[in-house]
Amino acid sequence: MSTDIEIARAAKIRPVSAIAEKLGLPIDDLNYYGRHKAKIPLKYINDENVAKSKLILVSAISPTPAGEGKTTTSVGLTEGLNRIGKKAMVVLREPSLGPVFGMKGGAAGGGYSQVIPMEDINLHFTGDFSAVEKAHNLLAALIDNNIQSKNNSLNIDPRTITFKRVMDMNDRALRDNVIGLGGTGNGVPRESGFDITAASEIMAILCLSKNLMHLKEKLGNIFVGFTYDKQPIYCRDLKAQGAMTILLKDAIMPNLVQTIEGNPAIIHGGPFANIAQGTNTIIATKMGMSLADWVVTEAGFGFDLGGEKFLDIKCQYGDLVPQAVVLVATIRALKYHGGVAVADLKTPSPHAVEKGFPNLEKHIENARQFGLTPIIALNHFVWDSDEELNVLREKCADLGVRFAVCDHWAKGGEGAEDLANLVVDAVENSPSAFKPLYDWDWPVTIKIETIARKIYGASGVEFGPKANADLKKIERLGLTKLPICIAKTQYSFTDDPTRVGRTSDFFLTIREIEIAAGAGFLVPIAGDMMRMPGLPAIPAAEGMDIDENGVIVGLS
Repeated sequence: MSTDIEIARAAKIRPVSAIAEKLGLPIDDLNYYGRHKAKIPLKYINDENVAKSKLILVSAISPTPAGEGKTTTSVGLTEGLNRIGKKAMVVLREPSLGPVFGMKGGAAGGGYSQVIPMEDINLHFTGDFSAVEKAHNLLAALIDNNIQSKNNSLNIDPRTITFKRVMDMNDRALRDNVIGLGGTGNGVPRESGFDITAASEIMAILCLSKNLMHLKEKLGNIFVGFTYDKQPIYCRDLKAQGAMTILLKDAIMPNLVQTIEGNPAIIHGGPFANIAQGTNTIIATKMGMSLADWVVTEAGFGFDLGGEKFLDIKCQYGDLVPQAVVLVATIRALKYHGGVAVADLKTPSPHAVEKGFPNLEKHIENARQFGLTPIIALNHFVWDSDEELNVLREKCADLGVRFAVCDHWAKGGEGAEDLANLVVDAVENSPSAFKPLYDWDWPVTIKIETIARKIYGASGVEFGPKANADLKKIERLGLTKLPICIAKTQYSFTDDPTRVGRTSDFFLTIREIEIAAGAGFLVPIAGDMMRMPGLPAIPAAEGMDIDENGVIVGLS
């Protein structure tokens, strides 16, 4: 069986100018990064077209550690929609180097449902991650410089600073550090550390900005800490937002590439969904909706994380109305939630599929809570048995949910035509009645409890001492009307990753609440969440190499 990278290399890759022409974009007006990548100026966003375009959200069941193929399904569905005569485009997030070199791999799809040039997209791409990293670390440097300054000091109390530095790599050794050691000339010693770039508030801000000046305004709103006399300090007080915006002036433009079948794709922004909002930029989504009649986009991890945040945060900030939700499921994930060990997931077990179905059922219920029609896309693997498929098919029929078996990895758009037809049928015959889960004006605790009870199925929420102190700080800063972006494990509805399936009779524990005033949301931390992942025992990087001709092997 060919690997993703071999399939990508064998594909007929067109100049990106040809993709631009297909969209009706003036080819001389794009910013090119070689022959196959380009940035689209923001002036091509057309609000009238956005209002007419149909937006489809791809989400998923609670995943196994390997992931269930949302990006691959998003690309395959886009290919399928184009095959049945729809003008469709896929809009995705950019991959982070952490997972690429770690365990999960890249995020450019796979097989015959991927975006190309796959190697470029999974590595440095157009430098957006680097720009976010540099803008973030500029602010971090300015904070410490101001603490050190004798003549230009804002009197910042270093003990109140929560803003760390970032790097786009999994490196557990950088999680917690003491900085400023080595004498008075090297700064003021204090505790700090690194987050992964995908967890940067600047990444979240980029994804929720509407234009360059809005980006600068939001950067200025980043909360830094307090002075010794308890006054809040924001990025704008350090006069950092202008220089940070300069570093992001190109990164704010969405990136145009193509699918393996030559259809247009936009890839832009890359926040994780377990610690941030997990969706691409508002700008990218609106650009896609300006240029195509159907836009397929994905939100990270399961519907309880990326899906909920897409609908309650991104859609509210971006005035977006999705028409349907595709929930990606796999037989292996159903068996995983049915109690099967990871090592045994390829062994047929219709009983385990039935036992694990309640997890998917809860995601179906959650989509319907938003007034959206869910469609189940079974990402098919060769070891799935007919008996297992029939169990899922019957369960979906009992719930009145549209269901398609998808072979897009092996067959590209042809393998997703059934899904494409179901999506069109859902949009045309089950109109969206989209409504958010909660009102932003509600008290912070009620908003958190609403998500926990309605989406996770929790009996309630327990707020730890630090979280209660944070609630008072949020009240004092006048930030109570911000939406909620819960940081939680992706493997469970609870804050315990080992409690798989559909759980009940549990309380969600919130240990602290981070303030992302620039991004415009609050981040309750549920359980023991890490913002800087570590590498696995055998990192994917160990299997990668490059020869004298520049040919890369082992990248997926």
